[in-house]
Formats: sequence, structure tokens, C-alpha cells
Amino acid sequence: MTVGDVTSDGRARVLADGHQMPILGLGVWQVPDGEACVKAVRWALELGYRHLDTAQAYGNEASVGRALRESGVPREEVFITTKFHPGRTDPVAEAEQSLRRLCLDYVDLYLVHWPQGGPEWAWPGMQRSRERGLARSVGVSNFSANDLAAVMAAGSIPPVVNQVQFSPVHYRRALLEACRRRGVQVEAYSPLGTGQHLTNGTVRQVARRVGRTPAQVLLRWCVQRALVVIPKSIHEERIRQNAQIFDFTLSPQDMADLDALDRTKGTDRAHERNVWRGGLRRVRAIMPIPWAPGGRQ
Repeated sequence: MTVGDVTSDGRARVLADGHQMPILGLGVWQVPDGEACVKAVRWALELGYRHLDTAQAYGNEASVGRALRESGVPREEVFITTKFHPGRTDPVAEAEQSLRRLCLDYVDLYLVHWPQGGPEWAWPGMQRSRERGLARSVGVSNFSANDLAAVMAAGSIPPVVNQVQFSPVHYRRALLEACRRRGVQVEAYSPLGTGQHLTNGTVRQVARRVGRTPAQVLLRWCVQRALVVIPKSIHEERIRQNAQIFDFTLSPQDMADLDALDRTKGTDRAHERNVWRGGLRRVRAIMPIPWAPGGRQ
């Protein structure tokens, strides 16, 4: 199988390093550490999810690990992602701390959460994390095409994933193409626009045509655009509904109608404005995080 191919069961994509990444995962951004997070992850695993996405910045890695242990699902069946907080200095040391919180020996994917301080500086530590077996695959998040090119030019191990905000409303065509040319899998976060896209008239019209929920339509659009997708929810029924996206197909007209919602002009940037150079304060304005240098906020 080659990069980007779908596995025979239709549920995972092949990464450039040969590992397989489930197409659907549960994201836990802004889910409080504790019972709410544990319940959401347990429900997801009971409903067949085999991909969990957390981060050092989220402050809920311990709850994700606890839910996995309590679920009884074998560790090797679940693809787990965490992300290096670039407000810190050592990706290896932070990966070790993440593994302690998760109570795991390794994560399946370790991402640089955003390119604070420049795209390349953290990459040597990310490579060491993989070489030491702390992470099976390494990648980036919120990296524009130029950031991705800089990392690939500077490192000996290329990133295999770029996790970015992606949906029909944020259809970053040029960034998607740049990643494909370099063998990097794009993973969509906020595919539902933190719920805002669910009331969009076009999305609702397509949902009525195909007899599905607006959320299922948005997630299916991601699948048909060859993305990996990580919707977030803490509600059992919505987690269940979000998983029901592999038994229907959007027509070419449906896809075209949704494509037309794009507000990014097909950009190759991860965000429409430069939010990273201003450091953590500017990042927090668009990506509120509970964990920052110096402890919880």
C-alpha cells in the first residue's frame, strides 16, 4: 500500500512511514480533565472509535489514559495522538511526561502543536522522540505550506501528518495539495466549526437530501476529501452519530455545493492571519488552552 491509501476495511489511511491511522477519531480539545473527559473517551471506545487525540496543552492526558485503561480495549488497538507544547523547550522530556500522564509506553503520533518560535527548532527533538520509541510517528499541527517545507528541508525524518482546521468553510485547497505532494496526511480539527457550521443553510440542505445529520455531512465531506477527521463531543448520542459516516456517499453535486462554502480562498496557510509570531498570548486568542508555561491557567 502507498501513502494515503485506505485500508481494506475502509477505516484507516496509510502514513508515509507505513503506520496506519484511523480516519475517524475523537478530539478532546476544551474537554475538562476528569469525569467528563473519561466518560466521553469511554463512550467513544465502546462505540468503536480507535483513535484518540489529546495534547499537553489540553491538560487532560491523564483522563484519556484512565479511560483507555478502564475500557478494557487493548492498547495496541487504539491510535493515540498527543502534541508537544512549543512554549516548552524539550520535546523528548515533554513526551516522557505525557507518557507518564497517559500511563503508556508510547504514543502512536506526536505532533508539534503550532509553529511558535519558528517551524524548525523543535523538530530535532521530535525526531529523537521517535528514535527513542516514545512515538511511532511524528508530525505537525497548524503548519502552513512554507512551515512544512522548512521542517522537511531541515530534518532527516519527515513529518507524516499535518493537523489543521479544515472543513468546507475552511477548505484550504493549496495547503492540502502541498501536503499531498510531500506525502503528508492532512488531519482535520474543528470539522464542525465548533458547532457553528451545523446551522449553515447549504449544509442543512445537503443533509436533507441525503437523509443525514448536518454533522454527518460535514464529516463525510472530510472523508471524501481524503482527510483524517477528529470531531469533538462529550455527548454520547452525538459521539454515536459522528461515527455513522462510512455507510453513505455524498454526490459530486453535494461535494461541489459544500466546496463553495470555503472562506479561505483556497489558501496554503493553516490560518488566514499570522497568529504564531506573537507567541502564546496571540495563540490563546484563537486556541484557548488550559495549560501554559508555568502551569495551568
